[in-house]
Amino acid sequence: METNILAQTKMGIGTWSWGDRLYWGYGKGYQEEDIRRVFQFCVQRGINFFDTAEVYGQGRSESYLGQFVREMDKPIFLGTKFMPYPWRLSSKSLEKACKNSLQRLGMEKISLYQIHMPLPPLSVESWMEGMIRVYEAGLVSHIGVSNYSMEQTQRAFTALNREGIPLTSNQVEYHLLNRKIEKNGLLKMAKDLGVKIIAYSPIAMGALSGKYNEENLPSGYRSRRYNRQLFTRIRPLLLEMGRIGVIHDGKSVAQVAINWVMCKGAIPIPGAKTLEQAEQNVESVSWTLTRDEVALLDDLSDRYAVEE
Repeated sequence: METNILAQTKMGIGTWSWGDRLYWGYGKGYQEEDIRRVFQFCVQRGINFFDTAEVYGQGRSESYLGQFVREMDKPIFLGTKFMPYPWRLSSKSLEKACKNSLQRLGMEKISLYQIHMPLPPLSVESWMEGMIRVYEAGLVSHIGVSNYSMEQTQRAFTALNREGIPLTSNQVEYHLLNRKIEKNGLLKMAKDLGVKIIAYSPIAMGALSGKYNEENLPSGYRSRRYNRQLFTRIRPLLLEMGRIGVIHDGKSVAQVAINWVMCKGAIPIPGAKTLEQAEQNVESVSWTLTRDEVALLDDLSDRYAVEE
């Protein structure tokens, strides 16, 4: 099997927040110039994988990312995603959406095109037909999926493999508070198939950033998912992450969380709205947790933090 194009990629940057006003409050606390600086800094520090989607900021994320890529004139591996809304009733709709993404990006070819999630009514195989069509048309270089289960990943892999096309990646939520892909075998299966796991929300939407606790909770939707009871429960994990960070030349809790994902063989794609966040992310790459530290964090995660 050919080497996965992402095999040497340690970390990427997720751009959900770029232009998203509804969920992330774009325009309130960060603007276009902030995310431009984030992009430029990350590229200058060797990060060349950026992930977006047609639905992020209603297309604004793709537009900003494409603009920044052209301004830098550097080789960038860019992933975007197609949302299989239930009213998209034909795999041909994927080709139209792909061309729309290319127009917003201002590019002729997408490095990695992914199915955002496995929504009904069309089957996995039907969407892979659409993916094969845009691949053979030269519109995309690599094919991926997102939020696919073990069964769905295998079906996508098989459908593409019949045409001699590799399945490059499966993008899923993965962090110390959510280790489902370890428990259900998806992480191992992906490794066996040569499919790279791209881990979104590696710091659990900020819950593993080190700045939140029982008295200082995340705001909005995040406060319902990561509430006071959870922060009380995971206190031993957060304390240990802080201790480990100190040992590694003062790394932050967030940097420990991101590095743990890399140690598991997945590619974390933390988001960044500001230069400070970008600097934090980039400093997660140049060092590595020890096997004993990973095992200790695994144990504390199992005892206190695994999601229902």
